Amino acid sequence: MEDNSFTACRKDGDKLDIEISPAHQDHFRANFKVMLLAFAVGVILMGMKFCGYWITGSSAILSDALESIINVVASGFGLGSVILSAKPADESHPYGHGKIEFFSAGFEGALILFAAGGIFWEGVKQILQPQELPNLRNGLFFLLAAGAGNLALGLMLLRVGKKTKSIVLEADGKHLLSDVYTSAAVLVGLIVVYSTGWFRFDGIIACVAGVNIVFLGTRLVRKAFGGLMQAADPELLDEICDLLGKHKKDLWIDIHRLRAWRSGSRVHVDFHLILPRELPLESAHGEVKSLEKAFDSHFGGMSDLLVHLDPCLDPECPICVIEPCDLRNDRMVHQRIWNRQTLTGKASSHDR
Repeated sequence: MEDNSFTACRKDGDKLDIEISPAHQDHFRANFKVMLLAFAVGVILMGMKFCGYWITGSSAILSDALESIINVVASGFGLGSVILSAKPADESHPYGHGKIEFFSAGFEGALILFAAGGIFWEGVKQILQPQELPNLRNGLFFLLAAGAGNLALGLMLLRVGKKTKSIVLEADGKHLLSDVYTSAAVLVGLIVVYSTGWFRFDGIIACVAGVNIVFLGTRLVRKAFGGLMQAADPELLDEICDLLGKHKKDLWIDIHRLRAWRSGSRVHVDFHLILPRELPLESAHGEVKSLEKAFDSHFGGMSDLLVHLDPCLDPECPICVIEPCDLRNDRMVHQRIWNRQTLTGKASSHDR
């Protein structure tokens, strides 16, 4: 049987064994291979775009080539973050290392904004002092080939990133697709330049591409900041509410204070669960283990669940379906609907 445990040493010399799930290992291998491929292909595509710039002198192609530098740097940084985020939790990082992916996404966004400055500089120069573009036809072939390569790579990164819940792969994939849009716009614009000989339009295209890059970089920085600040993730909360609803038992009288956040490929969840007050401790523990199994099955072993148990109080009687009940002081009126609005709120009887 394959050993999936990670062993670390405490300061006092005792060993700390932490299990690494097979799903976690599969996600790491997939992310690592894709990011390594993205880095290698990114270098090749960047070289093609710079070849197109060197033979044409086009500011628009240069803007596309500068963005490719960011692609390569971001892929290298992303590769490092994938390796680091795959490290299991240890004594110094009890919640794991997954948040490095938010730093990677923010770093990529900041580099994109930095590159936009250089793009605007070259574009404005071409507008004010238009220069003839030699060998433009040959340069267009380099740009077309690089754009097709980025399209294929970006779609692959998005597919794997969504499957493994990796913000780094998704960010890099979206960046590459935006690069494809930029390349397509540049290609169309340069065809117009080639057909009309209006070289000032080359600078206009570069500036328009720069605006698109600014929007992309801003979105990535905001997403990374939100992740580091553990901003609410509505899609994740809705997914968890659906999961809880599918596995709901009569003993689970209600849930409140639901919170959830992602750290790399892992999902951290905590909430308060109201159980019958006369339920033995061992049985209550069994209900928590049942929840843990449901979450592990749904998230492929990539979830950490913390449940705070609350005993039922008289105000819960109208939503409790347990019958017979010797402690009931009011009849059951209706079951509470479990959704993001109800489960993330407070229970007035327990949070006074």
